[in-house]
Amino acid sequence: MTVTQDAPTGTALNQNPLKLKRVHHVEFWVGNAKQAAFYYRKAFGFSQLAYRGLETGARDAASYVLAQGKVRFVLTTPLTPEHPAGEHIRNHGDGVRDIALEVEDTDFAFHEAVRRGATPVVAPHDVTDANGTVRHAAIQTYGDTIHSFIAAKAYAGDFLPGFAPAPVAEPSTGIVMVDHMVGNVELGKMNVWAEWYQKVMGFSRYITFDDKDISTEYSALMSIVMSDDNKVVKFPINEPAEGKKKSQIQEYLEAYRGAGVQHVALLCGDVIETVSKLHENGVEFLRVPDSYYDELPARVGEISEPLETLKRLGILVDRDDEGYLLQIFTKPVEDRPTVFYEIIQRKGCRGFGKGNFKALFVSIEHEQEKRGNL
Repeated sequence: MTVTQDAPTGTALNQNPLKLKRVHHVEFWVGNAKQAAFYYRKAFGFSQLAYRGLETGARDAASYVLAQGKVRFVLTTPLTPEHPAGEHIRNHGDGVRDIALEVEDTDFAFHEAVRRGATPVVAPHDVTDANGTVRHAAIQTYGDTIHSFIAAKAYAGDFLPGFAPAPVAEPSTGIVMVDHMVGNVELGKMNVWAEWYQKVMGFSRYITFDDKDISTEYSALMSIVMSDDNKVVKFPINEPAEGKKKSQIQEYLEAYRGAGVQHVALLCGDVIETVSKLHENGVEFLRVPDSYYDELPARVGEISEPLETLKRLGILVDRDDEGYLLQIFTKPVEDRPTVFYEIIQRKGCRGFGKGNFKALFVSIEHEQEKRGNL
């Protein structure tokens, strides 16, 4: 099988049984939230929105809320040895703990998810401050990652209860929203977790890629993109495939010591402008061979962006029946080869850059070789 796109809508599988609305925020558990917040502000153009820590009465952890467009990142570091983030960081390094989802009704979403087979992590409860009340709960997904359910329609604060306003403005790089978030799971677990998202959350298989689509001479992977009915929340799930050498997915699983979020794709409105700013800010990107751009016009046809500019910046292009997309991938932003980012602009295309997989994989393998992990 190569690529399959599951198109049925309006069926039981494509309903929204948990009444999900959108990604509310992404929380990272990190070793030093203050320094991580500074990095995301200066490198990626996020502005600081709110803070929770010793100064606000929190004794267990410090958290910084960063915002750009509709994206909300929360960076949390433990203040005591007993906080669960401590063990999480020892095992995984810095990484995504929570892909929090806004829902219409937290209690309904939680109990329906558990009824469908989810493992509960946090039971529904109220979190309150002077700005109102938010209802919160959480369930387990792959690895040590969780999905919080948040109903915040009656809350008037900047973020969530317990966070104080702490504005620090930075020049935006043009990031608009989270396009998708990719999880890496162990060999043989991709279909297990795809079925979990289908059964528990009512997602459908949006696109499937096999090891013939995503491979080089040395390594391969397989991927299933799971999506909600409105295609607002998209979670590709990767697993390693057998190859002559270690795939990027296996390298991640060994470095992260288990399944987890591999990368976050950030949508922008002008990829050339955004990537130019990110380059100026010191963000490091993967590079594909220059020969990639020699073949590009024949492969994708006419596009609006100057080819020389795309080549200079290292931006990739792919096309489907509905349009084209432009994308680029950062190098890992941690010392462990784990979390990285994708910057993507869509011009009608709803795909994920299948035509770029081989060139991108070769580039990643070069980086793996430098690390002694190929």
